[in-house]
Amino acid sequence: MTLQIETPAVLVDLDIARRNVRAFQAYADKHGIRVRPHIKTHKLPQMAELQLEAGAIGITCQKVSEAEAMIDGSNRIKDVLITYNILGAEKLARLEKLNERVVLSVVADNTIVIDGLSARFAHTERPLTVLVECNTGADRCGVATPAEAADLARRVVDAPGLRFGGLMTYPPVGAAARVQSFMSEAKRLIEADGLEVPSITSGGTPSMMEAADAPIATEYRPGTYIYNDRSLVARGVARWDDCALTVLATVVSVSAKNRAIIDAGSKVLTSDLLGLAGYGHVLGRDDIRIDQLSEEHGRLVSDEAIDLVVGQQVRIVPNHACVVTNMVDAVHILEGGTPREKWAVAARGRVL
Repeated sequence: MTLQIETPAVLVDLDIARRNVRAFQAYADKHGIRVRPHIKTHKLPQMAELQLEAGAIGITCQKVSEAEAMIDGSNRIKDVLITYNILGAEKLARLEKLNERVVLSVVADNTIVIDGLSARFAHTERPLTVLVECNTGADRCGVATPAEAADLARRVVDAPGLRFGGLMTYPPVGAAARVQSFMSEAKRLIEADGLEVPSITSGGTPSMMEAADAPIATEYRPGTYIYNDRSLVARGVARWDDCALTVLATVVSVSAKNRAIIDAGSKVLTSDLLGLAGYGHVLGRDDIRIDQLSEEHGRLVSDEAIDLVVGQQVRIVPNHACVVTNMVDAVHILEGGTPREKWAVAARGRVL
């Protein structure tokens, strides 16, 4: 079916997105896990509201500016966790304003961040909640040992203007056992120091259906699950019909019988590979590979006749849906397979 939408365009099937959200919420409810979805995947207040309606207790953002966009776009967003070390006077001033509007939490994995937060919030009426970020194997941010987590927890408690909110981690795929071990020991050490650990939050879509294997975690933060993408299909945790976000592109050239060019290049599909070969999956055409991208061109090749004509539309599941969201000003919302409206991507480009 040809859609009357100017291409290249990003489409979101709302029926599939709702189904994805409800599926994980049902799993989390069954196991007594609070859900705090990460909005980096969709960057849309409307999608956050859909997640809250399903039972999420709040949202996760990565940057202060993302949180601002989401809160400005919805009066239903009342509880926000920013999972990023926040530094700098301007960001801290904006963080203070956010803390007056919603229930706000942030994370820290070092004393410099904690001291900076304290200096800003020491004289405010409302303290800022801070969680200690822990490295459970992803080797990105986070303290390396439970003992360090306990030390930072005490540092937060002793810092004027701050309140200790618990522990946070973003583990590698399949690391439930490491989360359970690390967080259990950190919690034991912190409680031995006479402190409470109000929340232990973990996350990651690829392992979300194993969240209950680390029962020490009280909260989970999936992001990509609302849309899914080719990387998750490759991992075996989603199917093509679970992929709510697709890129609609038009064939603009067929210069050889086994090759065609589409109007979606790296500015839409992105150059993310995530360990995959090629730059997306053309739905209904397993024989086609997207083997090259330039800024405005995508090259489709097949070992056989490609059987495409100029003007024909194709729909592509991107390798990484989260990055694609940030490439466009608006997404086209489908319901019942029919385009309904366009939603502006409120948090697009919010990297500060």
